[in-house]
Amino acid sequence: MKQLSKRTVAKCVTVVSGLGLLVAGAGTAQADPSGAPQYRQLAGVGSDTTQGVMNAIANTVTLGGQKIIGSYDAVGTTTVNTKAAAACQGLTRPNGSGAGRTALLNELNKGNGCLDFSRSSSLNLAAATPGLTYVPFAVDGVTYAVSAGSSLPLDLSTADLHAIYSCDPGYVGTAPNYSIHPLLPQAGSGTRSFWESTVGITEADVAAGKYPCVADTKGGKKIEEHDGRVLDTTSLVPFSIAQYIAQSANTIADLRGTAQLGNINGVPSLLLNTGAAATRDVYNVIPTGKVATSPWSDAFVGSNSLVCQQSSVIKQYGFGTNPNCGDTSRTTG
Repeated sequence: MKQLSKRTVAKCVTVVSGLGLLVAGAGTAQADPSGAPQYRQLAGVGSDTTQGVMNAIANTVTLGGQKIIGSYDAVGTTTVNTKAAAACQGLTRPNGSGAGRTALLNELNKGNGCLDFSRSSSLNLAAATPGLTYVPFAVDGVTYAVSAGSSLPLDLSTADLHAIYSCDPGYVGTAPNYSIHPLLPQAGSGTRSFWESTVGITEADVAAGKYPCVADTKGGKKIEEHDGRVLDTTSLVPFSIAQYIAQSANTIADLRGTAQLGNINGVPSLLLNTGAAATRDVYNVIPTGKVATSPWSDAFVGSNSLVCQQSSVIKQYGFGTNPNCGDTSRTTG
């Protein structure tokens, strides 16, 4: 196996405290909407990565004295009830950015008003009917995680990661007895698609079995993104830096297990996300036809929108603020 150097990574708590990213005493985020009003004007589903921060924002912002955003978790009960109408009761809960987008489009085409936006940690401008607008609101960084005690290096380059995820025998051993086990979160995850792009592989090739060392299940179950408990001493998995920071402070549920973050191209992973080696905008996806219509415009559109005004909440959940927050130029056409 190719020899790679290791770097000692500073403990998460120390680095995070120095950055001032967290609010002391922050409690675990609320899950599905609760309290009045039971059903909000804007119901959204999708990304696991941004559910915590959007749940917190939804619980904070008001319009006309009432909460207007209802953000539903990616995992939980099988179904969700998003509006009072019978058609909006018992909707299948979408898990991930892709599933959230699909659910939003399906409900928009039914015309029943059950879903009004979706959360997305990746940009997908493929043609859609009706058209969609991806509105950025924060910045995240993504790196890889390994378990404590792993012999895998805590410093890798993007070229190293490409070799590992493309099952180069020089890195992962001799097939079929691979000694490194690269993992991916479940299909439809925005983190999965972003990570595939980062390491230079494609979803089509993964689906076709071109990379036999790559797995998206553990113990027969799909791997949920940002859950370090799937790791053993031979595996690595992509991990949102924002999620790691928020989990380490118990701002959201701590699913890290023994996971620790590695550095990409020598850039320390626990710095502000805007300085990470692999950064991405995260989005709320709204119907293009509603960009200028209240309450979508009030909540999401422009730098003074209700969501964009929540910079302290965005930072509390480990994300970087986005200079293009509220921009509506990214559309599916």
